[in-house]
Amino acid sequence: MKGFERKDLLFSLCGLNCGLCPMKLDRHCPGCGGGAGNQSCKIAKCSLEHGSPAYCTDCTAYPCEKYEGIDAYDSFITHRRQKADLQKAADMGIPAYHAEQEEKALILRLLLAQYNNGRRKSLFYTAVNLLGLPELQNAVRRAEGAQGFAEMTQKEKSALVAEELRRAAERGQIDLKLRRKKKG
Repeated sequence: MKGFERKDLLFSLCGLNCGLCPMKLDRHCPGCGGGAGNQSCKIAKCSLEHGSPAYCTDCTAYPCEKYEGIDAYDSFITHRRQKADLQKAADMGIPAYHAEQEEKALILRLLLAQYNNGRRKSLFYTAVNLLGLPELQNAVRRAEGAQGFAEMTQKEKSALVAEELRRAAERGQIDLKLRRKKKG
């Protein structure tokens, strides 16, 4: 969108964690405001009208009507934590928030490289976005520390890691399935 540019290509204006997004990591998207050809969005347009704040939480009108129902459905990335992540970033500061997200990105890269048997990608992306950093770290530690883990096949390791992520999600009452809008 003409005139819309972002310095932070890892955390979007609206609270999506671009640095943990499959579209960004697969190089299909440069991130919010990261290049020509990005589709315009109502929040980016609103940002331009309100002096281009770095994040919506910096705007005097936040939260506005554009956030009503924003987290009801997911796309290729979960939208469930947009408002909560905006608030968390505002509370802890962007550098600390980025550091935490970089730790999550390392875990995500590990999960995808070592434990994705071709069927876990969506689960891993969703888990990394929805679980807290300690929960993610503990789930991976539990799986990798399981008796006989080193001798397991890649398929068995993948299943064990996925099960530990699901257990962590259950403890936090988090559903790891993307919520798609029903057509029709």
